Amino acid sequence: MVSEDQGIDAGLRALSDATRRNILGLLRQGQLSVLEIAERFPMSRPAISKHLRILKEAGLVLETPAGRQRLYALEVSPLQSL
Repeated sequence: MVSEDQGIDAGLRALSDATRRNILGLLRQGQLSVLEIAERFPMSRPAISKHLRILKEAGLVLETPAGRQRLYALEVSPLQSL
């Protein structure tokens, strides 16, 4: 079980990166796929996927399968703790 302090630490680590903060900013507008997110950054899809994994592990994004894609959405409740 993850303690609240560990969750806050994970959230702060996730937010320490500017790319991840920018991804969260994009997700404020609604769900996006990895491809839609990657199109907005000068990096590869695998690099974006890594950032999304970190955000997901910190509980800051939700991942929903949609056919062959995964859609990502902002999860705001952990941000209230931070």
